[in-house]
Amino acid sequence: MNFDVAHRKYIQHHLEQRRGERKGRLERGHNHAEYLFLRDVWWPLQGNFNHLHPEYEVPDWRGRSYFADFSWLPGQVKLLFEIKGFASHVRDMDRQKYCSELNREMFLFAMGYHVLSFAYDDIEQRPDLCISMLRMCLSRFQTHNTKISRANLNEKEFVFLALQNAHSIRPKDVEQHFEIDHKTAILMLQRLKEKGWLQPTYGAKQERVVRYSLTKDAINGLL
Repeated sequence: MNFDVAHRKYIQHHLEQRRGERKGRLERGHNHAEYLFLRDVWWPLQGNFNHLHPEYEVPDWRGRSYFADFSWLPGQVKLLFEIKGFASHVRDMDRQKYCSELNREMFLFAMGYHVLSFAYDDIEQRPDLCISMLRMCLSRFQTHNTKISRANLNEKEFVFLALQNAHSIRPKDVEQHFEIDHKTAILMLQRLKEKGWLQPTYGAKQERVVRYSLTKDAINGLL
């Protein structure tokens, strides 16, 4: 089934399940930006719309209805996706709207939702970047059919740790994060260097490696 056929069935299915304002919101709110997200980001990555709900209603901290662009609810996981245009979410936003948006996201987090926001410009102009970022996010929640070794999990944890440290990592960071000795940390870093995931950076005298930087292969290893 191609995207256009699947998309029509997907929206029709949700329209048939809804009444009142929830149905009206889907009819009015599912527009070009949401369509592009599904066509150029979600569908190439997932190939289906399983557990994905358009214009999903959740309460905000005032008890009022708020409609997220999409929700993904595969079980215990509760993700909300927002496509944000510069004009509506930055240029034309006043202080009160800004505060309300932050309060809503904090409240949703307290209610167990994770809000993932995409810039409309990225979806339109850089969908591959959005796919890569979304794949990284979903990979933390999706189960894998293949058996994952402890070494594999450690390698991915290395990459996430480096991403949190401006795309680089020091032996000391590894020691503290994994609670291991210096020799073991060096061996783990050297193994990832040999794998092509890390690029060493040497000190001023070029005698000693002071940190390792992530390569593109490391990012691809997460996907």
